[in-house]
Amino acid sequence: MVAQSVDQGDELAELAVRQAAADARTAQAVWVWLEASAGVRVENAISGSAQVSGNVLQVGEVRGDVHLHAPAASTIPVPRQLPLPPAQFTGRLAELDALDQLGAESRVLVVNGPAGVGKTALLLSWLHGRTERFPDGQLHADLRGHGPEGPASALATLGGLLRAFGVDRIPGEADEAAALWRSVTAGRRILLMLDNALTAAQVRPLLPGTADAAVVVASRNRLTGLGVDGAAFLSVGLLDEVAAAGLLVRRIGDRRAQAEPAAVGQVVARCAGLALAVSLVAARLAARPQLTVAAVVAALDRENGRLAALRLDGEPAVQSALDASCACLAAAPARLYRRLGLLPFGEFGADDAAALIDEPPLVAEELLDSLAEANLVEELGADRYRFHDLVRLHAALLARTEESDADVEAALGRVVEWYLATARTAERLLTPSHAGQREDNRRQHQGLPFAPDDQAAALAWLDQKRTQLAAAVRTAVGQHWDRPAWQLVDAMHPLFLRLRAPELGDELHRLGLAAARRDGNPAAVARMLTDGARRLDNLGKPEESGAWYQQAYELARTGGGLKEQAQALHGLGRSHRSAGRLTEAQECFQEALRLREAVGYQRGAELTRLLLAEVAMARGRPESAVPELESAHRSLMSLGDPYEAARALAFLGQARTALGRFDAAAQALEEAAGLFRAAGSAYWEARVLELSGQLAEARDTPEQALACYRESLARYQQVGAADRDRLSEAVRRLAAPEG
Repeated sequence: MVAQSVDQGDELAELAVRQAAADARTAQAVWVWLEASAGVRVENAISGSAQVSGNVLQVGEVRGDVHLHAPAASTIPVPRQLPLPPAQFTGRLAELDALDQLGAESRVLVVNGPAGVGKTALLLSWLHGRTERFPDGQLHADLRGHGPEGPASALATLGGLLRAFGVDRIPGEADEAAALWRSVTAGRRILLMLDNALTAAQVRPLLPGTADAAVVVASRNRLTGLGVDGAAFLSVGLLDEVAAAGLLVRRIGDRRAQAEPAAVGQVVARCAGLALAVSLVAARLAARPQLTVAAVVAALDRENGRLAALRLDGEPAVQSALDASCACLAAAPARLYRRLGLLPFGEFGADDAAALIDEPPLVAEELLDSLAEANLVEELGADRYRFHDLVRLHAALLARTEESDADVEAALGRVVEWYLATARTAERLLTPSHAGQREDNRRQHQGLPFAPDDQAAALAWLDQKRTQLAAAVRTAVGQHWDRPAWQLVDAMHPLFLRLRAPELGDELHRLGLAAARRDGNPAAVARMLTDGARRLDNLGKPEESGAWYQQAYELARTGGGLKEQAQALHGLGRSHRSAGRLTEAQECFQEALRLREAVGYQRGAELTRLLLAEVAMARGRPESAVPELESAHRSLMSLGDPYEAARALAFLGQARTALGRFDAAAQALEEAAGLFRAAGSAYWEARVLELSGQLAEARDTPEQALACYRESLARYQQVGAADRDRLSEAVRRLAAPEG
């Protein structure tokens, strides 16, 4: 019975001790009960070299000496986890200097930039020269922000960091692990590099708990949210040509590069400053000594295959990197990213984006901001963005594979429609007589980019968007949208009238003329002929210009009216005058004046009188030109056309100079210059400066004349006017005594 009671007592004691182990008084009571009830004396004894490990509960009397042994010293090394920097790292001197400055100012430094730009290489090259400043450890963690398995969790990353310092019991909750991490790092001088970060929230729990630590973060996103944690930011851009060439040459060797210097430059151009692209080409060439640099250029020149040509281990590395960046986008910015690849121009803004996705500009601005935050588009300034060349190819590839043909056509159509509607509004504001009352059946998709009564802003918009407008014309032609094509050329009239751009005007009017003929619209054909002929005259091609005007005149005689005939004759007279055929020019102008007066077209009649006065001056009869010009100036001002009135003043200044009426000439030219400045006409500002130079020569002040001619020449060159050759000769003539 006693043995049985003892056995039962042992089982009961074991259970009771397990349940009450945290309470020493309860355990003591259990042992007293066992001794009293079972009549057994329970004793623990440790002797000899016995060791106790783990959790121990001692209840009752302790006899003899107790020796506590400290654990053996840790054998965990100080973390030295930074990967080696690339051996071919080159350039980036400005960025390295910026890192020095920012690193001295902030304990958290974020380096962001597009995929493949070289952020990690830059940071590793910078950090390896500064490891001695962090004797307690240099740690590295890949946050896998764009990895196929998804971004790393805070708990997983913290586990790795804590284990690097010998902590083997990692809390199961991220908040507890972050608190333990701050405790472990308190007072330590450590460096932590976090690569491939996706968001600020992913980084924040990993920040150490000491001011002596430094954290550097590499991300394709800007991570602006870390600004509240005192972070400093550095955006890494593309390599310049010298650095990109240096990166390529260091890998393939000087001898090979010197054998094909032109091809090396072409490779650099095709890679467009993307460090990853240059590195891939360099690796491919280094691994294939027999492959010529020119052969790689040929592969890159196949635009549809350029992304595929940039491979690593058989995989399209650049495309994969961009795919990973896009995989992190929400649906709306991802759709905008694809459709931006459809744009036929490189620089774009919220209006372009709004038309592509058929949303208001405010929505487009938010989505563009998301793409800029992800460094998929480059922000150039207020509402100005652009793609890297290879990123544009990637976006276009996604658009072709993920968008339907109907959606692509509709998106491009909305872009063309928006430019047409906006250009028409600018035309009606700047040259209402040219715009007339035509309706284009095109809807304005969003608000105007300029106030509806601000002529200077409207002309500035046409000037700033000339590249986009031209691309829209070419797109319309390529899509066989003939009516929008010629209408858009027609709407750009104020740009060509006031800012000239003769080469662009020539190209687009040829496209517009062909489109108008395909559209079967004789009136449109006539407009393209007369306006296009004026562009040819501005280019110094009077014979071809005259041929276009002659076609317009024949078309007007067969199907047009007297006003259209007068327009063609007015232009034909301009071509004769430019070619030096003054008699023929005067005859055309006189007939045009007769027709314009017959139909009551007063503004047109005054413009023809301007040119008749110019012919009179060319024939050496300024005295007959002055009254005509004074009358034309008054009439045009009363008709609300200050631009053409300013032209009358400019010619009046020229005529008065020829008559020796210098003060009156100066007054007319000064007033004309003010009107042209207000109208934003760079060409006529240059023309007035030229006439002011002639006045200064007549007054025998050659220094002032030379200054006027030089400024005039600069403006003629700015607008690409053929007059620059004439001014270059005037500058050489007056500058010769200086030399």
